[in-house]
Amino acid sequence: MRYLLVALMLLAACKEEAVQDTTALPLTEEAVGHYCQMNLLEHEGPKAQAHLGGLPAAPLFFSQVRDVVAYMRMPEQSHDILAIWVNDMSAPNATWDAPGASNWIAAEDAFYVVGGRVLGGMGAPELVPFSKREDAVKFAAVNGGDVMQLSQIPNSAVLAPVALDGDTSDDDFDNRLRALSRNSEG
Repeated sequence: MRYLLVALMLLAACKEEAVQDTTALPLTEEAVGHYCQMNLLEHEGPKAQAHLGGLPAAPLFFSQVRDVVAYMRMPEQSHDILAIWVNDMSAPNATWDAPGASNWIAAEDAFYVVGGRVLGGMGAPELVPFSKREDAVKFAAVNGGDVMQLSQIPNSAVLAPVALDGDTSDDDFDNRLRALSRNSEG
């Protein structure tokens, strides 16, 4: 019995864990944003992708870099986040209108412009990632904002509500909700 137990322990120790490939995938026409379910190629600004444990070759794509950072920081994730990739705006030919389909850098290696005047593909303030700090500094000089690394980005930059299109109140939402309630009552 003792030998069987030792043999089982040795067998368990030798078992190789399958390592999931978390290589960044290129953006294609099939890539849609995790939150909006819209085609990413139809939106300007940098994008992101998150690779989750147990979901090989099926990363979550994000229409804005801000969204993937928010996703990382929310506690209710169902899978472990194995890797996050963001568009490298330092890459040759990367522009705001076409940030690139395959110029990805690891999120933790990027320098981000936070709090600038630029809006991402969904109209919210964007975190703009660069592989080169000097490119981020130049971008911030023109567009405002501060250069930070991922761990320095405050939660308020990604988790706080955003007023879109100059809407600074909830009046429109409240009115639509009241109208919907009235319609369903009678």
